[in-house]
Amino acid sequence: MIRVVIHLINPTDSDAVVSAIRAANRAEVPVVTLDRGATGGDVLSHVASDNVQGGMMAGELIVKVLGGSGKVVELQGVAGTSAARDRGEGFNAAVDAVDGIVVVASQVADFDRTKGLNVMENILQAQSDIDAVFAHNDEMALGAIKAIESSNRDIIVVGFDGTGDAVMAVKEGAMLATVAQQAARIGSIGVETADAILNGKVVAEYSPVPLQLITK
Repeated sequence: MIRVVIHLINPTDSDAVVSAIRAANRAEVPVVTLDRGATGGDVLSHVASDNVQGGMMAGELIVKVLGGSGKVVELQGVAGTSAARDRGEGFNAAVDAVDGIVVVASQVADFDRTKGLNVMENILQAQSDIDAVFAHNDEMALGAIKAIESSNRDIIVVGFDGTGDAVMAVKEGAMLATVAQQAARIGSIGVETADAILNGKVVAEYSPVPLQLITK
C-alpha cells in the first residue's frame, strides 16, 4: 500500500475542492494548490500567477489603447473562483482609476468559449456603444470575438492565459492581446515546494509566478 505524503492540487472549483483538502488535513497530508486557490481547508502553500497583476496589465493596456476614454465590457469567469475574483479585481482597479473609462457590462461566462459567444451576443444587442472587451480567459475572449465579427463592429478584445489559439488570434490581429501565464513554471515551482516540505523546510504561503503581455 502506498502512503500519500503530500497533495499537489490544481482545483477546477475553489469551493468543491474544500472537502478533499479537509480530508487531507485530517490525514495529516500537506496540501499545495496550483494555479487556482481553495476557499477553505488548510493549504500549506499556494503557487499561482499573480492574477491581480495580470488583470491590471489588461486594464492598463485597454486604457492606453483607448486613449483614456471609452466603454468597456468585462466577461467574468466562474463565480467564486480565485482566478475570476483576482483578475476582475486587477482589471477594475486599472479602469476605475481613469474617469473616461466606463464599464457598461460585466457578466459571467464561466471561462467557456460558447458561453462567451452567447453572453457577448446579448451584450452587443443591449449596448450600442462598446470599445473594448476584457475576458478573464482566452476561451471567453475567442467566443466574444466570434460574436463581434458577426456584428461587424470594431471592438478590441484582451484575453488571459496565452493559449495557442489566442496567440494565433493576436498574430492575425483578431485579438489585441492576451496575458500569458507560465504554466510550466507553476508546475515546477509546485514540485520544488513539495520537495522543500518533504525535507522539513519552511515554504512561502504564496509563490507568485510572473506574467507576460503578448501583443502583435
